[in-house]
Amino acid sequence: MSSTRAAPPRRPPAPQRGSAGDRRMTWRDRLYRFDMRYMPYLMIAPFFLLFVVFGLFPLLFNAVVSLRNYRLDDPTLPYWAGVENFSRLVADEDFWNALANTFGIFLLSTVPQLLLALLVASLLNRRLRAQTWWRVGVLLPYVTPIVASTMVFSVFFSRDFGMANWALGLLGIGGADDPIDWRADKLHAWIAIATMVNWKWIGYNALLYLAAMQSIPRDVYEAAAIDGAGQWKQLWRITVPMIQPVVLFTVILSTIGGLQLFTEPMLFDPNAQAATGGPDGEWQTIAQLIYKVGWKDLNLGYAAAMSWALFLIILIVAGVNYLLTNRLSGGRR
Repeated sequence: MSSTRAAPPRRPPAPQRGSAGDRRMTWRDRLYRFDMRYMPYLMIAPFFLLFVVFGLFPLLFNAVVSLRNYRLDDPTLPYWAGVENFSRLVADEDFWNALANTFGIFLLSTVPQLLLALLVASLLNRRLRAQTWWRVGVLLPYVTPIVASTMVFSVFFSRDFGMANWALGLLGIGGADDPIDWRADKLHAWIAIATMVNWKWIGYNALLYLAAMQSIPRDVYEAAAIDGAGQWKQLWRITVPMIQPVVLFTVILSTIGGLQLFTEPMLFDPNAQAATGGPDGEWQTIAQLIYKVGWKDLNLGYAAAMSWALFLIILIVAGVNYLLTNRLSGGRR
């Protein structure tokens, strides 16, 4: 046997600097580096550009307008008003009336809306016949144009020929001799408008909850059933804590939408162009008041101050709702 070792395989010569192979590898490396480092920023850049143009700039410009005497019917006023527009809000009875109406409708709509959405989602999460049909059916109010549905509800809640009074008459409430005038006082107007909001958004929130419920393992419910937990206890002790992120999302989204309510109270008024929310402002919301002050009274500076006040109120209420919901749902774990 020969003691000589086999010669190692010969390596191909390295390409010289500047050759075609070296340039091709360098181009690929640069493309890969560009794809990994910069492409994510390019992909999300359109959103931020649109946000700056249509979101951030109007917000900052509105802040500048709120500090001005910006009246379309009197351009001779001094340019800057300082905090005068904000000081005027403190003593403005119309603003406090609209704020009370907004919170009243918000409470009557948001709380029942989310609770009913949870119950509907819990029912849809079970094994039902025609399951897809039911799930699509609850979304139909959401896809219905809001103007069309509001006009129908305006007729539904009419005093003399409305179906709401007819249905309540069957239950012994009101009746043909003493019909409820849904536009005569605050409470009935709030209930009517809150009904419109609930009808539209219960199905949407229910599908969000249902999507979150689908990710909960069935073993958890089976173990709870063995321990003697009923359907109601499973919903509040298992389902709600495990879908907590979605619950927080819907609470914040409903808070923002509820405090910016405009279309439903606007079209509920037979004299919608006045934007007064009834003869004495029974259901005038802050969004309606901002529209009236800005485009009916032509005082854009004061309307901008109201907009910023509403913005701050939404931030505070959304933050409080987030903390309360997070504590309540987390306490059931």
